[in-house]
Amino acid sequence: MNWKEQLDALRAEHTDLLALKNEAVYVNGVYERYKNPVLTAAHAPIEWRYELDEKNNPFLMERIGIHAVFNSGAIKWNGKYLLVTRVEADDRKSFFAVAESPNGVDNFRFWPRPITMPEYGEPATNVYDMRLTAHEDGWVYGLFCVERKDHSAESDLSAATACCGIARTRDFVNWERLPDLKSRSQQRNVCLHPEFVNGKYALYTRPQDGFIDTGSGGGIGWALIDDICNAEVKEELIISERRYHTIMEVKNGEGPHPIKTEKGWLHLAHGVRGCASGLRYVLYLYMTSLEDPSKVIACPSGFFIAPDGWEYVGDVMNVTFANGWIEDEDGKVFIYYASSDTRMHVATSTVERLVDYCLNTEPDGGRTALTVERINRLIDKNMK
Repeated sequence: MNWKEQLDALRAEHTDLLALKNEAVYVNGVYERYKNPVLTAAHAPIEWRYELDEKNNPFLMERIGIHAVFNSGAIKWNGKYLLVTRVEADDRKSFFAVAESPNGVDNFRFWPRPITMPEYGEPATNVYDMRLTAHEDGWVYGLFCVERKDHSAESDLSAATACCGIARTRDFVNWERLPDLKSRSQQRNVCLHPEFVNGKYALYTRPQDGFIDTGSGGGIGWALIDDICNAEVKEELIISERRYHTIMEVKNGEGPHPIKTEKGWLHLAHGVRGCASGLRYVLYLYMTSLEDPSKVIACPSGFFIAPDGWEYVGDVMNVTFANGWIEDEDGKVFIYYASSDTRMHVATSTVERLVDYCLNTEPDGGRTALTVERINRLIDKNMK
């Protein structure tokens, strides 16, 4: 096979991957999972990876390797389903890129260029996991983790610090970088509420003592901010607590911004617990009050989505993580989640079903005996 034939074969394989149709294969009444990932490293444009000049690249080698596509923010924009993805190159550096689909479940294609995110302060070593919020002030905000070397521990090459970066856009190409969020604690996981609350911007936070360890951080926090252009967390209220022997024992964090429903704000979050194979990340739902978004009104027990089958396998095993979902005009909800820090998937449901699940699934009782009581009550109902 000569150089041109090799390139033609490469393009044909890539085209077939992008055009692959998706289908729902798993239904539990709450949501449907889809058969194929919506984005993988192989979806990255050929032009990002190969130098397409036979003279300079006679062996048609991949010059820049793309390792993974995961942890994507999501938004419906001009009738298209947009994911602002975390793309990780072979060098371990992550960057943001926009992928677009006409239907939300397949045919995702990356825009021609990745996002060029302006720097702020000390240049970041790494940026990732953007939450998108179309705020009532007219801007679309992207809040993301900014990782830098911890200069207080220069000899420890794994020591890092994390804070929340803030940027805003009107077209997803040009981004205005605002000052990083000021906070007494490290913040890897922050999301902007879509509406003003008492005339202020509202944030969902996750205070933690270190880059990895949550330490004294109690769970998902709630903070009101006077000025998004000079954002500072002065007070935090923990609204979704970490709890012993639950899916959120080690840590938990807000996913995308909540969806407003007639019965309350619908939240998607992740919970982490330790197990024999390391840390297990799962997704869970909860709801807060329309009148007071910091007040939890429902929190079903257990996980909502966990790794299933081959989703368990990847760069970081046993992980499902979500920072993007889209509510369609008809109430359909597209839930975009990553598996094992490697690839992006989609599950679909409706606002009606998700609210029913939240309001009619009992909370975690905290003890084995209470779980058995729940099961027996359900058996008694079904035997009548």
